[in-house]
Amino acid sequence: MVIHCCHLEGEMGNKLKITSYNTNLAGEFWVLSALNRLGIEAQLTLGNKKSVDILVIQNSTIYTLDVKALADRYDWPADNIKVLNNPNHVYIFLTFEGKITDPQMNPSVWIIPSDKVQPFIKRYATRSVVSRSLIVNNGSKYQNNWKYLIKEEL
Repeated sequence: MVIHCCHLEGEMGNKLKITSYNTNLAGEFWVLSALNRLGIEAQLTLGNKKSVDILVIQNSTIYTLDVKALADRYDWPADNIKVLNNPNHVYIFLTFEGKITDPQMNPSVWIIPSDKVQPFIKRYATRSVVSRSLIVNNGSKYQNNWKYLIKEEL
């Protein structure tokens, strides 16, 4: 596992060491909190190299969520993103907008089913990314799209 690190100045002026591991955990727990606040039954999965971070059971439907969290305003690495023909596997792209050390800051969130993520992927010679600019400019219907996971029983 590669851990990228940065030093940030915290609210109290202290230096904070934030790694990509810390950022991903913060993102997963933020999403888990939001889901529970919406009354959605959600469980965090445990493990290091996993493609499912959160399981959601909603009206007899199981959703698998893969949370991609960033501390700053960058593209999301996408080398491990699989475009599936499965609307129940959902990617949650989250960014703390450069303010991860501010606990009062809510991140920007886009909730995109795996079968809809392809238009936001850019491929380069050595890597692939989910483009922040494409999501911001063309993905407004996915921003804070919590209703996708809240389906009423018929």
